[in-house]
Amino acid sequence: MDTGAIVHIDYDLYNVGSGDLIETTREDIAKEHELFDENRTYEPMITVIGDGRLIGGFEAHLAEAETETEYTFDIEPTDAYGERDSSLVETISQNVLMRSVSDPNMLGIGAPVEIGGRNGVLQMLRAGRARIDYNHPLAGTTLRYTYTIVKVVEDRSERVATLLQMNTGRSDFEVEFEADDVTITLPDSIAYDQNWAYAKFSLVRALREHLEVGVVVFREVHTPRVAAEEEE
Repeated sequence: MDTGAIVHIDYDLYNVGSGDLIETTREDIAKEHELFDENRTYEPMITVIGDGRLIGGFEAHLAEAETETEYTFDIEPTDAYGERDSSLVETISQNVLMRSVSDPNMLGIGAPVEIGGRNGVLQMLRAGRARIDYNHPLAGTTLRYTYTIVKVVEDRSERVATLLQMNTGRSDFEVEFEADDVTITLPDSIAYDQNWAYAKFSLVRALREHLEVGVVVFREVHTPRVAAEEEE
C-alpha cells in the first residue's frame, strides 16, 4: 500500500498472552467476546498509510498490505507500546492524589488518574500513600492484529472530505476543486468549535503532504436567519 493512501480498515486487536480481545471495529466480534458497547458505532477505522498515526509494527505491515485481503500477525512490545518501565511507576502522597482528581469518590484500584498532566493508573492506595503506574496500559504486551483493508479512497474530493472528517470528526463540509486548488465551504456551526483554529493548520499540512493541492481556501457562508412565522 502506497504511503499517503487513505484507507478504511476493519480490524480486531488481541492480547496474545491472555487471548483477550482489546478492540474491534466489528460489531459481531464485539458481541462474540461480550464487549459490545451500544453507545458506540462500529465501523472501519480510517487512516493515512505512513502518517505515523498508528503503532510502528502496524504501520510497517500496512505498507506491504493489499486491499480486501485478511491478515493476522503479531507485534512485539518494542514495535507496539514498548516494554514496561519500572521508573514510570511512582509513589505519591494521598493528599497530592486527592487534590489532583475531580471526584475522589470515583477512585479505585485500576482507575485512570491524571497527576500533573500525566495519565496513569492507580495501583495502590493505603497508609496515606498512592502508587501510580504511568506506563501505557499495553506496555509489555504482545499484540495480535487481524485486519482487512476494505476500501482505498481514490476520488480526490472524497480524499479531502475524509481528511476533514479524520481531523474534525465532522462530515458537513463542501469540497470543490478548480485544477489543483481546493475550496472548502465550512458549516456555520464550526465557529463554535474551539479546536477549529488548530485543526485548520493541521489540515492544510495534511492536504499538501497527501494530496499535493495548490491553493487551499476555507470559505465561510453566513446565511440570514429567517424569523419564524407568527402563529395564527
